[in-house]
Amino acid sequence: MIHPQFDPVAFSLGPLAVRWYGLMYLLAFGLFFGLGAWRLRVASFRERSGLDRQAFEDCLFWGAVGVIAGGRLGYVIFYKPGYFLAHPEQILAVWQGGMAYHGGMLGVILAIFLLTRRRRIAFWPVIDFIAPLVPWGLAAGRLGNFINGELWGRPSTLPWAMVFPQAGDTLARHPSQLYQMLGEGIVLGVILWFYSAQPRHAGQVSGLFLLGYGVARWTAEYFREPDGYLGDLALGLTMGQWLSAPMMVIG
Repeated sequence: MIHPQFDPVAFSLGPLAVRWYGLMYLLAFGLFFGLGAWRLRVASFRERSGLDRQAFEDCLFWGAVGVIAGGRLGYVIFYKPGYFLAHPEQILAVWQGGMAYHGGMLGVILAIFLLTRRRRIAFWPVIDFIAPLVPWGLAAGRLGNFINGELWGRPSTLPWAMVFPQAGDTLARHPSQLYQMLGEGIVLGVILWFYSAQPRHAGQVSGLFLLGYGVARWTAEYFREPDGYLGDLALGLTMGQWLSAPMMVIG
């Protein structure tokens, strides 16, 4: 199969071009808010999390700031430190692409920690409430990667392998973006949603998220083409696997 080569611009409003990837971020935040608000309608979730509607809306706002700032800084530090050290003016050029999930996750954790300190509510119940809402946004992000034809997979002979012209060759490859959408997004989201439906000890839901995402990402890296400027690192592992290993251990 050949990648459909979607137009990255979904539609234009005069001089403003609205891109599919931006819409996927909007969808991710929308899913986070919609699912969280739906759960907060249930008294037991309000009591367990210590959140009311206003506090949850603050979580969405500060979480969005954390994921964007942390995702960009994670990309700068983990993936291209040499380049950005030589071109520091490019660090804020997020419109040119370049976000790292692991950095975004750290940004969200820090943002929620500061928010709970400011509001004087417990951190663990809040982060446990948030964890099951995150994978659905990850699924939207991976769909955005597929639409853009980026982060393609390694060469494959499977029937559903796909040629990505952006790769600069005619090799059929794993559509690894869709694998990640399924594993890190939908499957992990369903598991966490049902696991968190019952009361758990503090940190258990978050721990399962860290473990589940780490395993899903570690596995997906065997099908995803490593970044050309990094390749496989020590022990034959990719950067994604090295960054996921501490998540699995901590989880």
